[in-house]
Amino acid sequence: MKNIDIRKVTLNDIDQLQQIGKQTFSETFSGDNSEEDMNKYLEEHFSIEKLTAELNNTDSEFYFAVLDTAVIGYLKLNFGASQTELKDSKALEIERIYVPKEYHGQSVGQVLYEKAIQVAKHKNVDYVWLGVWEENHRALSFYKKNGFTEFDKHIFRLGNDEQTDIMMKLQLKA
Repeated sequence: MKNIDIRKVTLNDIDQLQQIGKQTFSETFSGDNSEEDMNKYLEEHFSIEKLTAELNNTDSEFYFAVLDTAVIGYLKLNFGASQTELKDSKALEIERIYVPKEYHGQSVGQVLYEKAIQVAKHKNVDYVWLGVWEENHRALSFYKKNGFTEFDKHIFRLGNDEQTDIMMKLQLKA
C-alpha cells in the first residue's frame, strides 16, 4: 500500500488513539478471551486517563499510520523505565503494533515496524524487544520474518486470565 504517512500522536489525538486502540485489540483478541476479561482490559488500558499519562511520558511514543485522512494503524514504543519488563537503557520496546483487520496484508504493520527500527537507530539502542502472545501466530510469524528471535517468556494478564507471552529480541549492534 502506498502513501502511508507516519505521524507522531499527540494529546490532541487521544480520542482517535482510544478508538483505534480498543478496536484493534478487540479484533485481535476477543475471539480467544471472555467478554468480561476483554471489557476489563479495554477499560483499564485504554481509558483517557491512562492514555493521557502514556502520551505525557517522555519515555513512550505513539505513532499513527495514516492513509489520506484515515488512521489505519498505530505503534507504541517504550524506552528506559517505561519498558514493561526489561527496563534496559540500551533497549527499545515495541509494546504495540496494531492494524485494523480490514488493512491486514497491506504492509501497514511493516511500515509501522520500520518506523520503530528507525527510532531505535536514532536513539542508538543495542536491541529492540517485545512480547507476543504465544497464540498470536500471525504476529509471531511477522516478527520472525523481520529477524526477531525468542529469548524468554513472561505472563501477560488479560482481565483475570494469565497468558504466556513469548519475548523476542532483534539485535541491532554486536
